[in-house]
Amino acid sequence: MNIKFLGAILVAALVLVGLSVFTVDEREKAIKFRLGEIVRSDYEPGLYFQTPFINNVRKFDARIQTLDARPTRYLTDEKKNVIVDSFVKWRIGDLETYYTTMGGDALRANAALFPIVNDQLRSEFGKRSIREVVSGERAKIMEILAANTKAQAVKYGIEVVDVRIKRVDLPPDVSESVYDRMRAERDRVAKEFRARGRAEGERLRADADRKYTVVLAEAYRDAQTLRGEGDAKAAEIYAKAYSKNEEFYSLYRSLNAYRSSFSSKSDILVIEPGADFFKYFNSPKGKK
Repeated sequence: MNIKFLGAILVAALVLVGLSVFTVDEREKAIKFRLGEIVRSDYEPGLYFQTPFINNVRKFDARIQTLDARPTRYLTDEKKNVIVDSFVKWRIGDLETYYTTMGGDALRANAALFPIVNDQLRSEFGKRSIREVVSGERAKIMEILAANTKAQAVKYGIEVVDVRIKRVDLPPDVSESVYDRMRAERDRVAKEFRARGRAEGERLRADADRKYTVVLAEAYRDAQTLRGEGDAKAAEIYAKAYSKNEEFYSLYRSLNAYRSSFSSKSDILVIEPGADFFKYFNSPKGKK
């Protein structure tokens, strides 16, 4: 009987120790209550003790949570619809405030954050055109969203880490209209480039033709000049040669005339036998 009693006491002691000891993990935040009243919420990771049945401890996930909002339509400054897909990264900031306002429920926290982000997105997209929200100012919008959402989430004990816009899509009808405008703009730019190219091509061809004509004219001029100088030089040489030996020059010219006149057997020459043309046929000195 004593052994059973001691065993019961030992079991009760172990249970009491188990109820008196608790640990806080690095990934957790803990809050201690005394008869339902919060007495402490600043626990660091480690081993702690509590008074059983008087105190109780609740633990909450201290890791970063994600609010992945459903894609929502917003109107731009041009009264055009865009479909925005965004998400929020958050974690517990002030544990007591978080527990008091949200009951420590992450789903309630997401439900509280969504209207904040939704209102901010509606406000920022309503100030901008489609071109700005799609490409130009997305980073600026996310920066503004993060700052405003962080400021408003403090009242729930929530620390907003980041707000991101994953995608900005256009409804099918708006997409087709935007694509048509983009296509028309690209066609206009392409036509402008082609026109510039044709004009530049015509200018280059005209310039090349002008240079070609100038080069040919200059070459013809230089050739005629050289030919005239050559003819003058040849005439001068011939004149000097003729003046040195007129009889030999006359014979040389006559022989060239004979060679040219009788180059073909079918050639016929009608001339008087006593003409000057045949003077060297009749006499080696060219006398009749």
